[in-house]
Amino acid sequence: MRHRSSILIGRDTELQAVMAVLAAARAGRGGAVFLVGESGMGKSRLAAAIAESAYSAGMSLMRGRASAIDPMAPFRPLTEALLSLLRSEDVQPAALGPYGPVLGRLLPGWGDGGSREGDSLVILAEAVLRLTGLVGRDRGCLLALDDLQHADAETLAVLEYLIDNLDLQPTLLLGAIRDEPCAALRIARAAAQRGQCVLIELNQLDRAGLAALAASCLDVAAVPPAVTDLLWAGSGGNPFMIEELVASMAEGGLITATGGVVSIAEELPATLPTTVSRALAQRVEALSPQARDLLTVAAVLGQRFPLTVVQRVTGLSDRELLSLLHGDLAAQLVAPDETTADWYAFHHQLSREAVLAQIDKSARAELAATLADAVEQVHPGLPDAWCQVAATLRRAAGQHGAAGRLYTEVGKRALAQGAAGSAVALLDQAWELLRHDEAASRANALELLVHALAEAGEVERALDSVAILDQVGGLDPRRRAHLHTRLGWAAAVAGRSADGIVQVEAARALLGPDPAAEDTAPIDVVAAHLALDIPGPSQLATAERLARQAAEVAETVPLPVVACQAWQLLGAITRHRDPEEATACLERARSVAVRHQLPIWEIHALIRLGNDDALRTGALDRLEHTRELASAAGAITARYQAEASIALHSILRGEFDTARTLIDGVLPATTRLKLLETTQYVLLLRAVLAGHQGRRRELDEALAEFRAWHGDPALHAPRIHGLAGSFCALLEEDRPRALVELARALDGEDGESSVFHLSGRHGLHLLLTVLCGQTGRAAYEELAANPAGGLRWDRQFACFARAVLLGREGRGEEAAEAVFEALRVGQPYEMSRHLGLRLVGEEALRAGWGEPVDWLRTAESYFHRLEGSSVAGACRALLRKAGVRVSQHREGAGGIPPGLRSVGVTVREFEVLRLLVGRLGNREIAERLHLSPRTVERHVSNLITKTGLPNRIALSEYAADLD
Repeated sequence: MRHRSSILIGRDTELQAVMAVLAAARAGRGGAVFLVGESGMGKSRLAAAIAESAYSAGMSLMRGRASAIDPMAPFRPLTEALLSLLRSEDVQPAALGPYGPVLGRLLPGWGDGGSREGDSLVILAEAVLRLTGLVGRDRGCLLALDDLQHADAETLAVLEYLIDNLDLQPTLLLGAIRDEPCAALRIARAAAQRGQCVLIELNQLDRAGLAALAASCLDVAAVPPAVTDLLWAGSGGNPFMIEELVASMAEGGLITATGGVVSIAEELPATLPTTVSRALAQRVEALSPQARDLLTVAAVLGQRFPLTVVQRVTGLSDRELLSLLHGDLAAQLVAPDETTADWYAFHHQLSREAVLAQIDKSARAELAATLADAVEQVHPGLPDAWCQVAATLRRAAGQHGAAGRLYTEVGKRALAQGAAGSAVALLDQAWELLRHDEAASRANALELLVHALAEAGEVERALDSVAILDQVGGLDPRRRAHLHTRLGWAAAVAGRSADGIVQVEAARALLGPDPAAEDTAPIDVVAAHLALDIPGPSQLATAERLARQAAEVAETVPLPVVACQAWQLLGAITRHRDPEEATACLERARSVAVRHQLPIWEIHALIRLGNDDALRTGALDRLEHTRELASAAGAITARYQAEASIALHSILRGEFDTARTLIDGVLPATTRLKLLETTQYVLLLRAVLAGHQGRRRELDEALAEFRAWHGDPALHAPRIHGLAGSFCALLEEDRPRALVELARALDGEDGESSVFHLSGRHGLHLLLTVLCGQTGRAAYEELAANPAGGLRWDRQFACFARAVLLGREGRGEEAAEAVFEALRVGQPYEMSRHLGLRLVGEEALRAGWGEPVDWLRTAESYFHRLEGSSVAGACRALLRKAGVRVSQHREGAGGIPPGLRSVGVTVREFEVLRLLVGRLGNREIAERLHLSPRTVERHVSNLITKTGLPNRIALSEYAADLD
């Protein structure tokens, strides 16, 4: 008689609900389901039934649980789930591209564990999401996690991300949570309220379900009503209690099952004489002394326990150990753990408590100390989670000092793993346990706690805690100064510049009037970054001075990370003054990173060097190579930064389709990952792309979204006005507006609110001000001589400007040569090169030098293909003015929507229609298209007739809907 049901009873409705979501996941529409119920309500059994169905359907299966010897081990349930997958399927890191190495935080052999970028939990969550999508492709994946009430903060952060992003994945996340106040339950309920998951609350079985469960336990068709009544009164419909009470009644002779029929004692009690706890206690008492001792050791170790440690304490042989665990009575209390080899688990927490109740407090403490010794012997150095196991046991043994020092080490490891939330919880425990320990141990724990708080974003508490640390003592001034420096950086990252400055000053004060250079270098780097956040005319100079000090010292000591930080910052600061110097700084940063084997820092230096290559020569080779390096290293954010840089230079090169593909690929990922800075940058690129295509509406929409993502227009004025707004205005043939945009870009650069110096000062602004007579030969020579004008993008416009000046000086042949030089320099930049021809062609036509007709024809042909109607029309108008016959481009009809083509709308009428979006008058449209106002009026009238719209306003609204 087994006294436990082998089938799932009374959960048909719940099972069907989950199976519907499981079927949707197999079809590619994933989701999350959480099973919630009090202890013993059957969550794990229902989850097991669902897992069996998923496996039978051919789905990939990943199973883990949060409960362990100590519940705070970071990522344990996820690691367990991923390892369970790899035991049954051959999945290689390369299949996930750049996300493969990221999973090295969870899976041995998948990454070097040291090249993580920023330890971002969001990026780790995305890696898990992509793994489930990969293994579930065409068949679905079930990620089942049990006992989430014990889950660590990092695991829950990953689960929150998965919940919000599973809808387009072939994955079902199935979680089981005990119905008690916990973070997991709060997350599940909040997600259910948002409609992001299904929450299934498991209630007690009804009388029919209870009777069916009892019958299944006894392996009979039915049980007598008297038995049902007694079980109902004693269990309240809790499945675990029902099974235990059935076993108790059978063991006590109240019921027997023979030949499929239940016999009951002549006289059943009105109520069961013992509670479930007492029944379990009786079962423990019935064990042999050897089995009882074995389970006592196991119970002190935890709800789940490893055989290796238990065997070290008991001295039992393998055969003796397994024989005792699989005995009839012991098997009713414990069973092999399904998820981890050579581990066993108690059936229920009540089972463990029944065993623990057999020994007093002092014996339990003594056994915990013995177990801690055994753990340290079996696992020298306490690797992985064993340090935490030993810490828990030392605490249970009352050895608070030893436990506190072990918890400090566990917290330190969690922090190194990027699990800052768990590190805070562990170090809080260490701090409490070390309250009466020596000052050095207490200070060490609190120092790490302050660091963990800063990493976890709890900057306020970190700043408060550092004052307590100063009172504790136990740390020399150098270590305390280092901690203040860390806090200064954390405050800067959190946007709290004033607090950052306070911490920097505190660090300097601790080091005294004559500090060692190696102690001040890390402070100087933080102070240099903070200086850029403070308005003022001298802040760039201050930042440069501090960064240079730090760089020189850091290379000598060495402090390689500080050196990389400093040289890269110098590369950004000096670019506006001397691109050659900026490149040299970045090469130094890369050299340091290579020498000290810092791959992430090398990648960041290469991205900046790739940008330099692109700006100086137009080449994208280094950026493309760096993108591949970032992918191989699992540097996800660096990869997206490289792709964003490639997108920018693709725009400048006029490769708009390439740029749009890159932007459309990067933006969804960065928004989902909440990579704020990269998302803002890519939205700016979308605005620049729209500007370089003359699409004003798209430009405005991109900038609106940029502001919605908390982007600062003042900080990015050179991009917004110098690269986006000015070019859009020129493509609209609105040169005054282009000059206004460029003036705003230069104001942003002069205000030192940005280290991005592609504002047009040495390029487009120079050309336009020369054309309108605002810049003469002397001012041109001064700007042209500045090393900052050496970027190839700017030099093309400077060459065009020189041609205009030479032409006005009557040096026509030299002016024409300058145009050809501009075309050679601007060879990588198709759109801007043709725009230069349009601008200079008009000047050359008026002054009578060079080959303006050819230049204007070339520009007109390009902008017609680009559908830059205003520029193409201007070129045609200039050619007509010069007496040159201009043929019509009838192929432009392909851009007219079919509905308009069917009613006879011509190419010119469609050009007029598109300009009606801005509610322009006839004269303004005429100037844009170089027509007469009367001709424009005729086209508008034709459009109203052909579209059947009542008036010009309706026509304008119709035109807006076409964009």
